Amino acid sequence: MTLPRVRTRNRYSEVTPSTAPALHVVTFGCQMNKYDSLLVEGRFRAAGYRLTEEVSTADVVLFNTCSVRDHAEERVYSWLGEIQRVKAERPDLVVGMMGCMAQRAQGDIFSRARHVDIVCGTRRIQDLPELVEDLRQRRRAPECPSQGERVLAVEMDGDVALDRSGEPWGGGLTSYLTVMRGCDLNCTFCIVPTVRGRVRSRPIAELVGEASWMVAGGAKVLTLLGQTVNAYGEDLSRPGAGEKHLRGRQGRPGLADLLYELQEIDGLERIRLITLHPSYVTTALARAIGDCDKVDRFLPLPAQSGSDDCLRRMKRGYTTELYRRRVELLRREVPDIELGSDWIVGFPGETEDEFDETLSFAEEIEFAQGYVFQYDPRPGTRAHERVDDVPRAVKKERNQRLLKAVEAVALNRMGRWVGREVKVFVEEVGKAAGTLRARTHHNLPVRLPGDTAWIGSERSVRIDAASPYGLTGRVPDSKASR
Repeated sequence: MTLPRVRTRNRYSEVTPSTAPALHVVTFGCQMNKYDSLLVEGRFRAAGYRLTEEVSTADVVLFNTCSVRDHAEERVYSWLGEIQRVKAERPDLVVGMMGCMAQRAQGDIFSRARHVDIVCGTRRIQDLPELVEDLRQRRRAPECPSQGERVLAVEMDGDVALDRSGEPWGGGLTSYLTVMRGCDLNCTFCIVPTVRGRVRSRPIAELVGEASWMVAGGAKVLTLLGQTVNAYGEDLSRPGAGEKHLRGRQGRPGLADLLYELQEIDGLERIRLITLHPSYVTTALARAIGDCDKVDRFLPLPAQSGSDDCLRRMKRGYTTELYRRRVELLRREVPDIELGSDWIVGFPGETEDEFDETLSFAEEIEFAQGYVFQYDPRPGTRAHERVDDVPRAVKKERNQRLLKAVEAVALNRMGRWVGREVKVFVEEVGKAAGTLRARTHHNLPVRLPGDTAWIGSERSVRIDAASPYGLTGRVPDSKASR
């Protein structure tokens, strides 16, 4: 049986013997989870484990889980049902859960899925190799009475140790770099502050060191991750007298400082950012994006709603007018920048007039990308205390209307590239035979015919067609051999 997992090139290059215990990680959810899976896999490899794509050959199976929507949690339980049959045949198999769902549900998971052995929260993931090995050793002991012992590790008072310099590189051409964890904003619909904790930023020197390690291992594109990545540095100390002037708010280190430092790493070709919050968009950050030619000209800047009343109930911390000013700042400093947004429809109390304001706002700002979600009540959030008063049918209808508007705007933005020649970074083989997947410097996906030898290189591509979700192009004949 093969379960869904993160796709990362060269992730199974063997550095340990085939007799070593095997680990299989199943990843659900966001890019932060994908990074955490890489981190955990690296920890296990450093501890002598090998990685396997097959549950049938695994000694340990870990589920890295998501809690942002109820559907995400139900998917995990569905896969846990599948693994239960394997566990019945192989009682020594260790089944563990990590990530946001593990942090939220904690011991309740043992009640619903009795075959789970370990539940590990978001701030204990670096301890998983020790937790697993301790459990396996105790089960092998002659005095061990049964297979029923379980481990719950969900303390939030520590922090994730992220020094990976002693690990074998398990990534590929593109990789993630978590620059901070947690969030201090407490939007009423969001579970992240509960399961990830408050903002904790990593020192710039540590991040530059990890980025350099990744690049030395072959990475050429790094995506900087944070629940609110441009809040990076808000928790760091101000510099002392005579120290380097920093560009963060109130003189603290900020994301702008980090971008300038990463820009200097030889061999690093592209830097991407996920995800930003309008309240933390500053002039210093906008100028850094404009100054650093390795930083993609694309920012995911979720608006969530175009209604000030709805934004207030969401506790987003800005108005539509402030959002407009942030967009104006970005487009003034980086004229060719593209923006993306997430949208929530059917939030408690959303009226038809408020939804119409969202429609108009989405069309006004002209986003190149957009993702629309129907509101899903999450236990543990402040919005969960409100009456979910927008009927499911209305949510669905608004979702379709907003998605149609978002796609129309995106098609218009994408269409501006048709007929132009642009530089793309070729990342991987495409789904269709003979095609490749690439991305422009604006992080727009491009499908093109080409040779697999182009993967990992930059190519000039003429854009022939556009859709709301990407571009189609080709390398001009005169440049195909370059």
